Amino acid sequence: MRKRNRFIIVLLVIGVCFLFISPTIRWYFFVPAEEQTLAMGSLEQIRDYARKTAEQDLQRLNAAQNDLPEGLEFLSDAAKKAYKGSRPPTVWDAAAIKKIFPRLDVQFMIESHYADKILKLKRLQQNSVQLGLDLSGGLSIVLQGDMDGLNETFRAQSGRSLTDQEMNILFEQTLEVLNGRVDRFGLTEPVIRRQGADQIYVEIPGAQEPEKIKSIIMESGGLTFHLVDPEATQIFTNYLRANPGVVPNEDGTLPVQGVIPDDTLVFGVYKKDHFGLDEFVEYKAVEKEIGLDGSHIQRVNVDRDDKMGDLGVSFSLDSAGGDIFYEFTSANTGKNLAIIMNNRIKSYPTIRQPLRDSVRISGSFNAEEANNLAATLRSASLPVKLNVVSQQSIGPSLGADTIAQGLYALLGGLAMVLIFMLIYYRTAGINAVVAQILNIYFMFSILSAFNYTLTLPSIAGFILTIGMAVDANVIIFERMKEEQRLGKSRRAVIDAGFNKAFWAIMDSNITTLIAALFLSQLGTGPIKGFAVSLSIGIFSSVFTALFVSRLLFDFSTDVMGTKKLRVSWFIKQDPEAQGSIRAGGV
Repeated sequence: MRKRNRFIIVLLVIGVCFLFISPTIRWYFFVPAEEQTLAMGSLEQIRDYARKTAEQDLQRLNAAQNDLPEGLEFLSDAAKKAYKGSRPPTVWDAAAIKKIFPRLDVQFMIESHYADKILKLKRLQQNSVQLGLDLSGGLSIVLQGDMDGLNETFRAQSGRSLTDQEMNILFEQTLEVLNGRVDRFGLTEPVIRRQGADQIYVEIPGAQEPEKIKSIIMESGGLTFHLVDPEATQIFTNYLRANPGVVPNEDGTLPVQGVIPDDTLVFGVYKKDHFGLDEFVEYKAVEKEIGLDGSHIQRVNVDRDDKMGDLGVSFSLDSAGGDIFYEFTSANTGKNLAIIMNNRIKSYPTIRQPLRDSVRISGSFNAEEANNLAATLRSASLPVKLNVVSQQSIGPSLGADTIAQGLYALLGGLAMVLIFMLIYYRTAGINAVVAQILNIYFMFSILSAFNYTLTLPSIAGFILTIGMAVDANVIIFERMKEEQRLGKSRRAVIDAGFNKAFWAIMDSNITTLIAALFLSQLGTGPIKGFAVSLSIGIFSSVFTALFVSRLLFDFSTDVMGTKKLRVSWFIKQDPEAQGSIRAGGV
């Protein structure tokens, strides 16, 4: 391949890798620590921060006369986009914004600005290299599934035992429920995976509250179906207008007795806001009697009606739940059915006909609302009861010390290897130095591209890769020395060195890659992280040693016109002066 084409390939690879690694560089080196803390918080924390800051800025805006207060200049562009009139003001200053837009609209524009800024940083963090539990600190929990208890319960209800396939399906549903629950933390790519036949490993990086996280992971879910009581709802609404400070207790009871019938409860209706979080809408009174609980739900899907084309959520019930629900819906056709999870009303559709084992909830759903309702039904309760086998919490300070030690080991090993190459192989060692630096750059870029989680074993894989990568350069340089002793020219020495060393390098790297692939498939946790980083390093080191290093030698020979090849302190002859060996001569 021509040098120009090889040079273009190397530039393209460097450019693409820069696109991959740029989120990591921007996140760890250019985002202030306080903004990183905000972006790594939960969505609820981000929403609360945006609202609190918007209220403070709104007070500053109200106090301003003409010019926008410092830091609120963005309101000018936001107001221009939101304005719908035909005669916009000449200058969008504080007075014009307050005159045209009501208070709530201005507060929403400010809140959206801060929320979008932090959510953008959150997406940047998610696209960068993640730090594992041993580097960032956090919590790891091993959960044991009570498969025997599940089988006993099923046998008591249906008269038969669960098959292996049915138990596997229920365990996978448990994994799905846990993923949905952990999402509420807004965490950095938590690890939730199956471990063996009946265990689940949960790893949550970052400084969190262990007991709070464990309680939410282990919570039962609390999904129930109740009838909406419209008369009690109207009574409470009228009472609330006269007494705006009254708030129902968490269990649905009121702090004041005698307002609504004793057989009713009051819960809030919540819809998803633009953060994807629950936001209060109104209160509804429901009957205390539970029509059905979520433990009978089996499969949940979002579908579309063939005739009307409306989106809906369908779910199936087990045999016992089907009988209960058929009797309940037959007696209450035409009434609203409140779906309550964790003491919040998620939806209250109308019962249009008696329902048994296959239920469809329809209404004026958009795609997001339908998916949210389906997620609510899926995460109702854990299909398999879980018990905590082990729990380990690592503080962020210990993780910071581990990062520092790992970086010192990585940089120290790299520095010693490069110094050795420069001293022992003279100017040829410069090529090895450039190849090694690019090798580390390529490896981190690939990790960033796949949002890989960096752990201490991964750093060990990097360090091992440095030694393996320089080994390829050593093989090439030693072959060059042998060819140089024969009195060959610079170009002939370079060609022979790379050609004769090629298969020796490939053999050693292929065997190492095979071992790494087996480790990545059979190993878990730290072993898998080590194997993945080692595999990436193998491909990167082969590319830099055989492709980049060769291009540097050819560039120096053909473009810079270098005549001598200094690859050793012990070979004194000048290849260009000696020429080629003559037949029968010395």
